[in-house]
Order: sequence, then C-alpha cells, then structure tokens
Amino acid sequence: MPDQLLEQLNCMASYVRNPHQPPPPGLEARRLAVYRQLFIGSIEALLAASFPVIQQTLPPADWRWLVHDFYANYRCQTPLFTKLAGEFVTYLEQHTDLDDLPPWLPELAQHEWSESALLLSDAVEPSHNPFGDLIEGEPVVSNLVQAHAYEWPVCDIGPDYQPGEKPSAPTLVLLQRRAGQVTFSRLAPLAYGLLVSLMEHRRSGREHLVALAEMAGVTVREIMPMGMAALEGFKAQGIVLGVRWG
Repeated sequence: MPDQLLEQLNCMASYVRNPHQPPPPGLEARRLAVYRQLFIGSIEALLAASFPVIQQTLPPADWRWLVHDFYANYRCQTPLFTKLAGEFVTYLEQHTDLDDLPPWLPELAQHEWSESALLLSDAVEPSHNPFGDLIEGEPVVSNLVQAHAYEWPVCDIGPDYQPGEKPSAPTLVLLQRRAGQVTFSRLAPLAYGLLVSLMEHRRSGREHLVALAEMAGVTVREIMPMGMAALEGFKAQGIVLGVRWG
C-alpha cells in the first residue's frame, strides 16, 4: 500500500475515532460526520444491547460520553463484535477514576457481561459419574456455572435504585446456563464458599466441608448437615454433575 494512501487512511481512522483529531485534507466535514455516526452508532447499539441496565440507569449524557470515550481512547484486543462487551468491562475496570461516574459501574458491567459470556460459552461438560457419593467422592461442578462476589448490590441496581454506599455484606451471585438460557440467583455465604471450593480444589466432599468448617471457625459436626444438604441441592440443580470417576 502506498505510504500516502496509508497516511490518509490512518488520518481518517483517527478522526472517525475522535473528531478532535485533524481530519484528512480534501474531504467535506459533512461526509466525515456520516462515517463517524455510522461507526459510533454501531458501537453504541452493541453496547446498549450488552449492558441494558447501565444504559437505562445512567443519565443519557453520561452514557453517551462513556461510549464515546471508550471508542476514542480504548484499544480493543480483539476485532470480534461478540467480544466487545468484555473489552468494555476491561475499560471500566482500568478507569475506576472516571469523573462523575458511579463507583458501582465496573461491577455492574461485569455482572451484565457475565450473563452474555456464559450464554455464548462453548464449554463442554467434564467427564463424571452421575451416581457417585458426593461425600466420599470428588464432586464435579458444571462448566456452565459461575459464582461471583460483588461489593455492590449489582442485582438491585437500576433506574430506580443507585446506592451511594457499599452495603456491609457482599452480594453473592450464581449464574447457570441450562437449556440454552442463563439464570442467576443469590447464594448464602456457606453455599458460595462451598461452591468456590468445589471449583478451585479437587477434594472429596468431606474434605471440602472440613476445610469450610475451619474457615468458618465451626466444628465439622456443626457444618456437616448443612454442607451435605448444600451438595445435594447443587446436584439437584445441575450445578454439581456427580463425582470424578475413581
């Protein structure tokens, strides 16, 4: 490609990304505005579809500024539109100091993105024995399950509620994909701790509960009935698939 043409294309791309950059010489401002609106309009539509709660909750001017700043200043690491929402989450996590934007915004974005990411996931379920003993065997968690802990009440934030202070307790969220749909629910602290342990460690169900009892500062005898009930509940919901083959 001739250097002059490459320079013109780079100049046009810079202007379309950020109109404060000098426009390419010889092109009408009206035509350049059409190109810019096509590009920024597409990006805004994609982000609004991925983050409907944020788009509806933020004042329109703040939402537009956020989209334009992301478009102008953030360099995405992928050309795929299906991964744009994840890039937007990273942008917000890297810019927690953005003026006049609510502090819960990065967590709410991560919460909204997790749903679409899980829906599009191509993960397959691990090999397992669906009839094994969940206490003596090593429980196997579905690959279509996620557990998240948030400092802000992301499940409640919306146009009618924007918290000004963090609550004293975290919001513990379970996401699960079943039959092509993603659902989310809140987890009690014990259930969340057990699920995270199941995801991160290969242990027997009994060993998971022993470790959980130590973390909670209670005896194994105290935690065992609740832990066994939680394991059985996870199995009934398809969160736990069974145990590893012996």
